[in-house]
Amino acid sequence: MKVTFLGTGTSQGIPIIGCKCEVCSSLDYRNKRLRSSIHIQTDNNESIIIDSGADFRQQVLRERITQLDGLLFTHQHKDHTAGMDDIRGFYFLNGQKPIELYATDTVFEQLKQEFSYMFAEHKYPGVPSVHLNSIQKGVTFNVGNTEILPIEVYHYKLPVLGFKIKNFAYITDANKIEDDQMEFLKNLDVLVINALQKEPHISHFTLDEAKEVIKKLNPKKAYITHIGHKMGLHADVQKDLPENVFLSEDGLILDI
Repeated sequence: MKVTFLGTGTSQGIPIIGCKCEVCSSLDYRNKRLRSSIHIQTDNNESIIIDSGADFRQQVLRERITQLDGLLFTHQHKDHTAGMDDIRGFYFLNGQKPIELYATDTVFEQLKQEFSYMFAEHKYPGVPSVHLNSIQKGVTFNVGNTEILPIEVYHYKLPVLGFKIKNFAYITDANKIEDDQMEFLKNLDVLVINALQKEPHISHFTLDEAKEVIKKLNPKKAYITHIGHKMGLHADVQKDLPENVFLSEDGLILDI
């Protein structure tokens, strides 16, 4: 399985418009982060994307992705859904077959409001069709031949889904994971988990909190994502991380 980080930044990305801090001004490519998303190419040759934020088109073009078998949503916030309009390219590549979407009913209700033209009875020519696959925590589902387990975490009070495929898991936009869900995340080969910054935040893990979760879960390797500019420079932060913990970066590819 190959996992590509399409984006590793928080809701505004890095650099932030108008910000002149050392991170936003950095020339190091590792400090330039699009909105958080990953692409998974499975052993069964399924092409899966988790979240389509505002940078979706740019990310897909950069990685030359031409196949989409399933678009999974963690939750309904705009930095994870705003780019859904750009699935139309995949729609035509796929012979105008509906694009398979996977999310909770709550997320689908929000998508129906924000992309109402996709769900209209009489569509404007060229608007892509989608097929909604309702999912919920703890109940496995399949994209093609690939089994996926949704894991519930909390983004302040908002339920958000993470996803586990075999011995890999992706958790974003979380600051709390209940004990019963933690059990599904223990002893992974690779865990991806969010950490916004070093200072406390109402709805995201801090770097220290994420490190504590990683220590409890004991994956072979862990990667930090959904990173804000207040985290600090990539090179500086990486120096202080445990040997099995890494800051992710846009375009990073993991072979799992």
